[in-house]
Amino acid sequence: MQPMKLDEIDLKILHHLQREARISNVELANRVGLSPAPCLRRVRALEEAGVILKYVALLDPRALNLNVTVLVQVSLDRQVAERFQMFEQAIRDRPEVLECDVTTGPSDFLLRVVVTDVAAYEQFQREFLSRIDSVSTTNSSFALKQVKYFTELPLTEALTGAVGTGEAGDEAEVEAHLRGRARGASVETAQTGKANRRH
Repeated sequence: MQPMKLDEIDLKILHHLQREARISNVELANRVGLSPAPCLRRVRALEEAGVILKYVALLDPRALNLNVTVLVQVSLDRQVAERFQMFEQAIRDRPEVLECDVTTGPSDFLLRVVVTDVAAYEQFQREFLSRIDSVSTTNSSFALKQVKYFTELPLTEALTGAVGTGEAGDEAEVEAHLRGRARGASVETAQTGKANRRH
């Protein structure tokens, strides 16, 4: 399946939805310089193409007493497909494992685990992780302070390709597009052939 070709208006829509998923269609249309009907069509197209996977609420882990984040390097006993599959199947249904990636380097997997306290992690390690048959060794690092946690994907490079400038000096213009500062630069209307308006 070929990836959806995005233009600058699509990327402006994504920029705003990444920051404020509950924004109304009318407000979103106003921010990206469209009328509501074509804006909604573009959002639906982005959803159907799988560019927008889903809409979620971001929760504060501290408000839920999930105060401990642990980064866990996991090495398997043998680097063969069935041992990888065994581990991946075991880890998928564990709610405290927020991320699991296959990595290069000395370990095979990197996990991000969120729990209430050190005792809860020790229980997770003892009663679950160490009992997975394909696990050889684990190395756990406790996060002391979260310096940055960001859920927005960077759209600057995608927008650079969409507008087709190809010049390094256009980064400021790209950022202006992303922040909706050029709302009148490209305007669609529903079933009309009106010319674009500048504000």
